[in-house]
Amino acid sequence: MIGRDDARRALSNYVETPVALLMGRVGLTPNLVTIIGLLIAGVAAYLIAVGLWWVGGLVALFAGIFDMFDGALARNTGRASDFGALLDSTIDRVSEAVVLLGVLAFYLASDNDWGAMLVYAALVGSIMVSYMRARSEGLGIECKVGVMQRPERVALTGLGLIVAHWIPVVMLVVLGVIAALTTVTAIHRLVHTWRMLGPDK
Repeated sequence: MIGRDDARRALSNYVETPVALLMGRVGLTPNLVTIIGLLIAGVAAYLIAVGLWWVGGLVALFAGIFDMFDGALARNTGRASDFGALLDSTIDRVSEAVVLLGVLAFYLASDNDWGAMLVYAALVGSIMVSYMRARSEGLGIECKVGVMQRPERVALTGLGLIVAHWIPVVMLVVLGVIAALTTVTAIHRLVHTWRMLGPDK
């Protein structure tokens, strides 16, 4: 059975590295690729806000895929830097929030209170997952555990938007699932870090 690490390795070898090298040949820098990814997410948010959910979902998925290439470009061209890693992590959080902002804008314009509250819950859960990893790694502990990490959130949001264009309730379900599983993931990471530190610490 293919695990997450095996899939990630295959994706890196056969997709990320070749595309990243092509980007390097045309003169793109890792930081520029990061910024372009944010702009693509902004386009997705606008499309979602005006009700073009299936198009916005496709663009959001593309933005998520595009985000893979900045790190690969940095590694394969010897341009990796601490600032680049910080910028990438920061823009990842902003891009995710921007897409959810598009969903929130649509729900607010539609007077859908439940939708707005679920967007808020999903965003808070996503932030907590990222915060737990950052805080744990600041303590010297690797913390990549959990069922609802960023790739899963991006994929679920994008696919949910596409389907919800025709079946709107699907997006409410997707947001509820993200809110619930990000909470579970944040707790998982807290427990993981506690175990790694030891109860006496």
